[in-house]
Amino acid sequence: MEFTVQQIAQFVGGTIEGNPDAVVSTFAKIEEGQPGAISFLSNPKYTHFIYDTQSTAVLIDETVELEHPVKTTLIRVSNAYECVARLLQMYEAAKPRKQGISPKADIAESATMGDNLYIGAFAVIGDGATIGNNVQIYPNAVIGDNAVVGDDAIIYPNVTIYHHCVVGKRVIIHAGAVIGADGFGFAPAENGYDKIPQIGNVVIEDDVEIGANTCIDRSTMGSTIIHKGVKLDNLIQVAHNVEIGENTVMAAQGGIAGSTKVGQWCMFGGQVGMAGHITIADKTHVGAQAGITNSIRKSGETIIGSPAWDAKGFMKSAALFRRLPDMYQQLNEIKKQLEQK
Repeated sequence: MEFTVQQIAQFVGGTIEGNPDAVVSTFAKIEEGQPGAISFLSNPKYTHFIYDTQSTAVLIDETVELEHPVKTTLIRVSNAYECVARLLQMYEAAKPRKQGISPKADIAESATMGDNLYIGAFAVIGDGATIGNNVQIYPNAVIGDNAVVGDDAIIYPNVTIYHHCVVGKRVIIHAGAVIGADGFGFAPAENGYDKIPQIGNVVIEDDVEIGANTCIDRSTMGSTIIHKGVKLDNLIQVAHNVEIGENTVMAAQGGIAGSTKVGQWCMFGGQVGMAGHITIADKTHVGAQAGITNSIRKSGETIIGSPAWDAKGFMKSAALFRRLPDMYQQLNEIKKQLEQK
């Protein structure tokens, strides 16, 4: 597909500096620009690339002041990163969708199937399952008995959705994810550990995206709930009876222990760990590798460290920690001087 700079500017509400009739047909990073591509500049660290980029057009924040003339055509917008996201969404939506049900798919007669579906080879749809309209289920995915998959969902290869779990509309679940495996529930007994049956399910609300090989455990009773708009990266573990609030995002390798309640609009860096049975307030921001052992009650806090605490306090302590070798040496010298007196 080809678009003129003028068409793109109209779509994103931008102002053109350069040739409005220039044509673009693909995307490229600004440092890897090529003729016919559109790039974007939102991080000041990459500003130097704009002077030599070969991209035909570049989306750039309207507040950026350039020190030298550029060869490319600029489209100035209020938020370049947001605008390129919209363009990529438009580009993705224009791609042809897979359609049709493979004769090699195994679909139970009691399953309820919507319209305009794609079901890949060796996918399995269990007894009593309900599949909405416009759903795409890729090869080797398994939808368990009485599970529900909402309209416009995309289930990528090798995803497993266990029995009675519910997946909402426009949900995307990437390859290898497991939804609804048993929670880690065991009771100590005389000869080992007795398994506690996990009789609940997982409920994933609308517009959630779940990364590859992420695991969300079913609840002991009730539901493990991932609320609307949540985005989970790859390799994340969500334990039984956890609840994650709307529009919270979590980077890769995070882990949430059982029965923890996470608020809305929270942001978690990579490898964050949360203890069980705690509450995380709305709009909490957590730095990478933080270990959260206690509830966070105040909304809007930024925390880091293990155990995690206020980011400003952590940074002050980290600065002192780096000075400990010198301080230790000074302390020994003072000790020697005192002993000589």
